[in-house]
Amino acid sequence: MFQFTSAVLSFFVAFPVICYLLIFILSKQITKKHKLSVHIALDISTLFFIISVHFLIVAIWGKSMLSYILLVILFIGVFIVILHWKVKQEIVYKKAFRGFWRINFLLFFCAYLFLMAYGLIYYVMKQFGI
Repeated sequence: MFQFTSAVLSFFVAFPVICYLLIFILSKQITKKHKLSVHIALDISTLFFIISVHFLIVAIWGKSMLSYILLVILFIGVFIVILHWKVKQEIVYKKAFRGFWRINFLLFFCAYLFLMAYGLIYYVMKQFGI
């Protein structure tokens, strides 16, 4: 059972877009609400995109940038809390965390797409000696 769970999690880390789609389809079947299903899939798959970006960086450059990734996540959190405080004059932690988590999804989804394209181009050029 442990090997199966490990294999499934590894697959989702390697292919977080498929994770997003599967969670969306499953939640859509359960809730019957499109917008809620998008948000549930987005919230759950964010962690897989963050981990995937880390492993793509390791695969492309051979260095772990996990500390920098965590630092970026921390700065995003601080920025969101300060922005929320400036706009609302009060911090509603649930809304601030939701905004923080969704911005992380957007950032790491874009980073994932960029790194996938960069990695593919880099390795194709490397194979042809360019």
